[in-house]
Amino acid sequence: MRFISYLIDGIRLGSVYSIIALGYTMVYGIAKMLNFAHGDVIMVGGFVIFTVMSTWGLSPVLAVILAIIVCTVLGVTIERIAYRPLRKATSLAVLITAIGVSYLLQNLALLIFGANIKSFTSVFSIAPLRLAGGKLSISGETLITIVSCIVIMIGLTLFVNRSKTGRAMIAVSEDKDAAVLMGVNVNKTIAITFAIGSALAAIASVLQFSSIPSISATSGAMPGIKAFIAAVFGGIGSIPGAMIGGILLGVIEILGRRYISMELSDAIVFLILIIVLLVKPTGILGKKYHEKV
Repeated sequence: MRFISYLIDGIRLGSVYSIIALGYTMVYGIAKMLNFAHGDVIMVGGFVIFTVMSTWGLSPVLAVILAIIVCTVLGVTIERIAYRPLRKATSLAVLITAIGVSYLLQNLALLIFGANIKSFTSVFSIAPLRLAGGKLSISGETLITIVSCIVIMIGLTLFVNRSKTGRAMIAVSEDKDAAVLMGVNVNKTIAITFAIGSALAAIASVLQFSSIPSISATSGAMPGIKAFIAAVFGGIGSIPGAMIGGILLGVIEILGRRYISMELSDAIVFLILIIVLLVKPTGILGKKYHEKV
């Protein structure tokens, strides 16, 4: 029964990683950019919820809505100011810019909220689900997190495959120049991609900080890095791959924390990344890209 409890905790954590990884995988798959500031957008969403609920005393629903709006606007702004001018620049230039945006957001959070860790009030007030005669208890946060991950993955897959905007995203991911000739607005499509990814980051912040009730200026850094590992693990650019990679990574992290070492759990995660890159660089569901000459 204890193993099942650990497994459920791993799926909950992996579901959060999956939602964050979806933002990474969409931006990379369509714009071919690694937005390493994505984790800090999660932190911004968390602080918006913290401010609305703890400082202003307003309802959790309003806090979540405002967090989604703020993160969406922030994501579009970052794309317009920081990344769009570098559309044809080298990968190194984009990477350095992403790191710079990340540190900018962290330092702005430090200036506004200070360096102290803040207590985060859970958005949810759902009674735990008790199974096996009360021996197994699943918290309300865990249930909401797992269900949210499944709904988001299905909804995003349907959106990309069946909507006009989704087909435009696929066209841009295949060939930007050809998409332009077919009448696709590349700038608008990439901006929408950043907006969706940042909105998912806001949802992830709700789920993350409701389960771990504390927040600071650097709270989004490690979840962001682990979600990137999950995206690579599942196959960056693949929506189902992001979910599979996130779930597997969460389960491995929790089981490693419980059965091997609390201190080595992060090292185990990074070791997995190295092994995946050595054995299957494209990830579980990743595609190989052949350059035409």
